Amino acid sequence: MATSRTLSRAVARRRARPIHLLRAVSLASLLVGFVLILAFAYGMWHGFAEQQQLNQQWQQQGMQDKVPVGAAPIDHKLLEHPVKGIDFAISVPRLKYFAAVREGVDGTILYSGPGHYPGTVWPGDQGSVGVAAHNVYWINFPVLKKGDEINLQTRYGTFKYTVTGSRIVNPDNRTVLVSDAPGYHLVLTTCWPLWAGAFATQRYVIFAEQSYPPTVTPRPQLMP
Repeated sequence: MATSRTLSRAVARRRARPIHLLRAVSLASLLVGFVLILAFAYGMWHGFAEQQQLNQQWQQQGMQDKVPVGAAPIDHKLLEHPVKGIDFAISVPRLKYFAAVREGVDGTILYSGPGHYPGTVWPGDQGSVGVAAHNVYWINFPVLKKGDEINLQTRYGTFKYTVTGSRIVNPDNRTVLVSDAPGYHLVLTTCWPLWAGAFATQRYVIFAEQSYPPTVTPRPQLMP
């Protein structure tokens, strides 16, 4: 009888081990998931706080860089460079969106807001201005339609653009952003689909044309 009881206890202990192991794995998984959620929430909060700080810096720069009335005009080419890391600012009236834009499109820049594609022109220059941002911060941009307005505020004036369309492309598509394209364009890009975050496999692209100041397309010269 004693031997039978001992065997029963041994069998019970063996059966309990997988259950305890499963519970430990489940608890560990929950803990890892909780930590990841906290890390994501902190990253979002930190990125948002940094973007707000950049916006305040831009507003302060705008107050300091105002040209006095009657002063001689300044060549805007001299102002096409980052100041404290900020190039210009973007605003979308329909979405009530505003953000300072920094130079660069790597992870350290897009972590806290939009970035200007190096190698693309600046607002007011002929060609394509390229601006990218993480999909988390541009979550509402796909609702933009043809005719919506996008503004780029610079130290030498504000340039208004009108949305003309959008496309979803692969990341290696180099045809949607050509810096020296004829005309005055604005191209916005973000990762797609939006819900995929860092695992997005495509890009959502918004196209816009400069509407103010008015642009004049140069006429081709006739041969004598």
